[in-house]
Amino acid sequence: MAKAIGTAEECDLRLTTKVAGLFLTMVAQAALARAPAPELPHPDEIPIAILVDLSSGQVLHQRNADRRFMPASITKVMTTFLAFELIEQGKLKPDQRFRFSPAAFAVWGNNGSTMFLAANDELAASDLLLGVTTVSGNDAAVALAEGAVGSLPAWTALMNAKAAELGMTQSHFGTPNGLPDEGSTFVTARDLAKLGSALVRRHPELYARYYGHRRLTYRGITQPNHDPFTGQVRGGDGIKTGFTNEAGYGFLGSAKRGDRRLVLVVAGAERGRIRDNAARDYLEWGFQRFDTRPLFAAGEEVGKARVQGGASRRVPLVAKDYIGAAMPEGQQRQLTLTVHYDGPLRAPIREGQQVAELEIAVEGMEPSRVPLYAGTDVPVAGTFARLVNGVLGWFG
Repeated sequence: MAKAIGTAEECDLRLTTKVAGLFLTMVAQAALARAPAPELPHPDEIPIAILVDLSSGQVLHQRNADRRFMPASITKVMTTFLAFELIEQGKLKPDQRFRFSPAAFAVWGNNGSTMFLAANDELAASDLLLGVTTVSGNDAAVALAEGAVGSLPAWTALMNAKAAELGMTQSHFGTPNGLPDEGSTFVTARDLAKLGSALVRRHPELYARYYGHRRLTYRGITQPNHDPFTGQVRGGDGIKTGFTNEAGYGFLGSAKRGDRRLVLVVAGAERGRIRDNAARDYLEWGFQRFDTRPLFAAGEEVGKARVQGGASRRVPLVAKDYIGAAMPEGQQRQLTLTVHYDGPLRAPIREGQQVAELEIAVEGMEPSRVPLYAGTDVPVAGTFARLVNGVLGWFG
């Protein structure tokens, strides 16, 4: 369904005020000269890349972002995202224990990166998740998938359903761990950026719990995390590397500094050292070469949207997280903000339900959108309220 631009007067007024105030602030900084476009790192060594500012959804840089490639172990990010979704829904409990069956061990035991599970090992889902996120255990991913839903086909079907839900239209998953599967598993950098964004936005507490660990010990064997961000760059806290001979070296990573969080994908590097250095250089480029202009604080009301059939005729639209606009360092760019929603919204509406999007358009940059949420519950109107709303509707 096409998105209709919200017509609530409150939205227009608040956004206009925000933009006007921002423009005056930028004009006051007249001493800043218009900076030339900064050079991008590693243009010849990284064939696929995308860098996204999560506070605005803006793409700061992209290179072949829609080219399909094999993600290798980055596939496991979808496995952990699916597990987080099931935990939030109450369908998976972190303390549930799952057994690594002899049949699964025969195929997946000690196959590629491993947690060193043995046949009949029984572990809690939380331990298996740490095995996936920290040491990229192919065996841990299989034990989690089979234990949670009964079979690998059932798990991968759920992975692909989640991919469709996130708008990952150019991706498909054939395994829970990304081992070669004759091309059944493929992604794009743009799709992986959507996945990484959803991972940290939807599940910040679970993300903080299971990502960002530098090592893991199981069965007396201590293994390091090969993530080039966590513990190595300021604000770095994940997410996942990947490598196979067919795929080359790739990485989906994230870091947060202050209110800004960047999500990065690099892929197709010939060596791990090239991937790691390029990823860190991209991150520093994104943080240093773009200024952020605060727009809305977490929890702040952005505006109001019309509601049909509700006890209230308006619902406040709030920012769940900090929203800011990224602009090239030292440059003055026109900024336009627009609220989009399928309107009027229909009651009932739950507080915290995503009901709209804020479009951020910076001159010379691709427009982006961030979600907006209902600030209050709006139940279905009773008979008297419907009558009053109907009368008020006649008078606009």
